[in-house]
Amino acid sequence: MGTGKSAVGRQLAKIKKWHFADLDEFIELRQKRRIVDIFAKYGEAYFRGIEKKALKEVSAQDKFVVACGGGVVLDKHNIKLMKKTGMLICLSATPAEILKRVSAETHRPLLNVKNPLKRIELLLKMRAPFYMQADCIVDTSKLTIKQVMKKIIKVTSKKKEVRVILRNPAFGGVTKNLKRDPSASPQDDKTRA
Repeated sequence: MGTGKSAVGRQLAKIKKWHFADLDEFIELRQKRRIVDIFAKYGEAYFRGIEKKALKEVSAQDKFVVACGGGVVLDKHNIKLMKKTGMLICLSATPAEILKRVSAETHRPLLNVKNPLKRIELLLKMRAPFYMQADCIVDTSKLTIKQVMKKIIKVTSKKKEVRVILRNPAFGGVTKNLKRDPSASPQDDKTRA
């Protein structure tokens, strides 16, 4: 949320001459209702179930860059699937930057609270162990889309296939400590971004 996953994902897909899919938009098309309405009517647990099914469907496709919601990593099976079918790249930003980027939006169900900054900080803290499982983390807080693209292309240039960009409500200041060299661990030919 607010880390640039859609903008970066679209550009990456364009450069690679692949398809782009935003998992939330995919879910909204399939469910014929907005994510915020799904959360309001059925709750987060229901949404996570349909998100998992949608991820399985999209992950079966080749030559796709997929932008996922930040909560997708809460299910260990989703992480396993993303890593099995591609390279998992996590885009992050500071809580303040995320809030700045999404403050005008009303379709963020987890941020429809009195103090959205505190909620962002809490979500990041709770999700940090899951986000750390990404193959690569890019802090987008002070970067342009072009700069983020350069970093991702550098990381993925050794890979044959980049499939998923994980949208996350970022890590804040700890991002630098979480960046890893993807060449440090052996990977399959398929990779996720």
